[in-house]
Amino acid sequence: MSKNASNFDVKSLVNLLKQGARYRVTLFIVFVGIIYGFVIYRMYTLSSPAADTSSVSNEVTSLTPHIDKAVAQRLQSLQDNSVNVRSLFDKARNNPFNE
Repeated sequence: MSKNASNFDVKSLVNLLKQGARYRVTLFIVFVGIIYGFVIYRMYTLSSPAADTSSVSNEVTSLTPHIDKAVAQRLQSLQDNSVNVRSLFDKARNNPFNE
């Protein structure tokens, strides 16, 4: 009896595969479409990550230049006292990329 049951299972499996063979191209196209859709979805989600405001504000504050007030006052006093330094500051102010 178990011999007939195993034959029946194999025969039904073979019949099922024969019936499914008609749809193999359609199933393959659907499978490839699902894979492409998943890849495009992942690319979209990874390409535009949501940034929270605290990390953005931390990055902005780290990028802004900070000048010590004592250094700024010292430079201001040097500029006021020396004509040569004043001309250097004026030249640098007018064309900062010229060396």
